Amino acid sequence: MTVSQRVTRSILRRRQAIAGVLIGASLSINLAACGNSSNTSQSGAGQKKDVEITLVGYAVPKAAHDVIIRKFAAKWQQEQNQKVTFKQTYGGSGSQPRAVIDGLPADIVHLAVGSDVDKLAQSSLVAKDWDKKLPNNAIVARSVVAIVTRPGNPKQIKSFADLARPDVKWVTANPKTSGGARWNFLALWNSAIKAGGNEAKAMELVTNAFKNVVVQPKDAREATDAFAKQGQGDALLNYENETIFAKERGQSLDYVVPDVNISIESPVAIVDKNVEKHGNREVVEAFARYMFAPESQAEFVKLGYRPAATVADPRFPQVKTLSTIADYGGWNTVQKKFFEDGGVYDKIEAGNK
Repeated sequence: MTVSQRVTRSILRRRQAIAGVLIGASLSINLAACGNSSNTSQSGAGQKKDVEITLVGYAVPKAAHDVIIRKFAAKWQQEQNQKVTFKQTYGGSGSQPRAVIDGLPADIVHLAVGSDVDKLAQSSLVAKDWDKKLPNNAIVARSVVAIVTRPGNPKQIKSFADLARPDVKWVTANPKTSGGARWNFLALWNSAIKAGGNEAKAMELVTNAFKNVVVQPKDAREATDAFAKQGQGDALLNYENETIFAKERGQSLDYVVPDVNISIESPVAIVDKNVEKHGNREVVEAFARYMFAPESQAEFVKLGYRPAATVADPRFPQVKTLSTIADYGGWNTVQKKFFEDGGVYDKIEAGNK
């Protein structure tokens, strides 16, 4: 073999060796890539993207919401393999719909009165038949109106009519901003009607009673603070559940539940327009339904709300005559008649100035 042939054969061997290395390296890279792709797919298998719910409510039931939210989030994570977080915003029920209409991105609302949800429906944020979308006509919690007094009830206040006595000063939130205050107003009005009076008698009673109001904060919690912490008034009108909740946590207070009363019904509703925008309908609807589940209802009862069913409970004195908002034509009628600009409440306030 000549020198030239030996050189040529040596070059060919080197080229074959280099080609073999390159092919091996290529195969290694491809296999590694396939392996990484497989690992990525497996690590994400079944795991859904995190989802967020914005809950907007009136101030009173927050303590129940906190527990219900925690339980729901754990249940949803376990059953759906998806993390759900919540944003919560609270305030007076009368002012919360305006905030949502103005852009607060609520997915679900829990408000003190149906008329506040109706405002959202009128703005096409909530379905017109929102009260048919959830169990129990969307009423998730019930209570009645209680009269909180000073220790020992020195003024011997026993009925709503006693609030019209000239020697009694009292506190309520403002019906323009507070759903609870609207219930307070209606409890007074209802007491006069159920005592056999006509609307003129009811107007007289409520007018005289509101002459004695010393302060009208924007929501029920601030009204409670004005009475309990600031010492204003001889009495406070508030939800029965608020008084039970406070008393069971060590606050010393006396209260009366008049046996002529009105059923306070607080609804929840899904804000459809925002849910569509956020793409979280499945979890929002599941949470809304969960609020009616027995474990959730138990949290409302712990907070002092009356059970949905008629259940004997020593914390809840019997109410002999219990009216409902339906007795007065429903919230659309009541809102327009009593609380819209120029309505009965405005006339009473103007007359008392």
